Amino acid sequence: MSTIDTLAAVLFAIALLHTFAARQLERLAHRFPQHEGLFHLLGEVEVVFGFWSLVLVLAMAGLGRWQEAVLYVESRQYTEPLFVFVIMVIAASHPVLEALRATVQRVARLLPLDIGLATVWLCLAALPLLGSLVTEPAAMTLSALLLRARVFRTEVPERWKYMALGVLFVNVSIGGTLTSYAAPPVLMVASAWEWDTAFMARTFGWKAALAVLANATLACWVLRRHLPGLSAPVPQGQGPAVPLGVRLVHLGFLTGVVLTAHHPAVFFGLFLFFLGFTAAYGRFQQPLLIREALLVAFFLAGLVVLGGMQQWWLQPLVSSMDANALFFGALGLTAVTDNAALTYLGSLIEGLSTEARYALVAGAVAGGGLTVIANAPNPAGVALLRGGFEDESIGAGGLLLGAAIPTAIAAAALLLL
Repeated sequence: MSTIDTLAAVLFAIALLHTFAARQLERLAHRFPQHEGLFHLLGEVEVVFGFWSLVLVLAMAGLGRWQEAVLYVESRQYTEPLFVFVIMVIAASHPVLEALRATVQRVARLLPLDIGLATVWLCLAALPLLGSLVTEPAAMTLSALLLRARVFRTEVPERWKYMALGVLFVNVSIGGTLTSYAAPPVLMVASAWEWDTAFMARTFGWKAALAVLANATLACWVLRRHLPGLSAPVPQGQGPAVPLGVRLVHLGFLTGVVLTAHHPAVFFGLFLFFLGFTAAYGRFQQPLLIREALLVAFFLAGLVVLGGMQQWWLQPLVSSMDANALFFGALGLTAVTDNAALTYLGSLIEGLSTEARYALVAGAVAGGGLTVIANAPNPAGVALLRGGFEDESIGAGGLLLGAAIPTAIAAAALLLL
């Protein structure tokens, strides 16, 4: 263990504490208006890991290791932050959202429920499961934007908003396990362990689907008394009517990015064409979600840099556990480190049994809703929904409590079924 390893571990711990203190920093901005901008910046959860990764790089440079710091940063893999940025912008574009709203409204009318309650249930159940096809970041973006107008509003008690947020995060985390490419923690091991989509569907998928449906149903049952105007139609987005052709082109860009998710040069090229198309048909658009998507990408890139130096203590810890301990260990560890990083480290361990492999991935995805950093799409949900919370900030403790019950349901389904 070198000085840099120790420093990286200390900064990682400080970054974790920073995420829990983000809400208090937002409150300090009101108490000290002369430093309001600084406190608002440090109170942005999406800024945390990017900020402390910068501290790490500067510290390495201060120790006379500038060249080593540059080489380390350049050696990291940034495909996931780039993909999340691109998919958030495209999925949140006005034509895609209008197409999804229309589809959700049609399906909601077919369900034997109040149309408003049916809409919330579809956003908490069907869309997270759709993440197995369109990837988890896209599912998180679409679900959050449709839920924002119904659930995450000032009239709903704060504790039930945290419960709904916890259900959304957990369901997105486990809802991507029906295929081998949509969930980041599964993607990290699928090739090394030869897990294809058929294997995922029969081993993880049906269990995850049952847990998703149970969590969504529980959330809707609790929320039914706290959502005013449930009988109202699904809220429509503000903006111009979008022709079918424009919707299809946007959906085509979304599909193309999903299919090339592991090839950043390709999907970013598609994104540039997408920007050109939105400029050419600007009359059918609304402002793109560039700022929020950039913040989320910054968060994930910082996690890649800072989390990449935690292997020295994480891998021995994971390799020392048996299958049962590994399940609960992974469930807990994923709350303090990205679940994809955790499963990646597990894939490097030679001789890991079939039972241990299942336990590692099952625990990692079950715990993916406990914190903002637990699963890659979670920062996207925070960026889109925090405006509906007090002080426009999501507390780490509130999220942990809100995700406790849906996490227990997901863990029970994956462990016992």
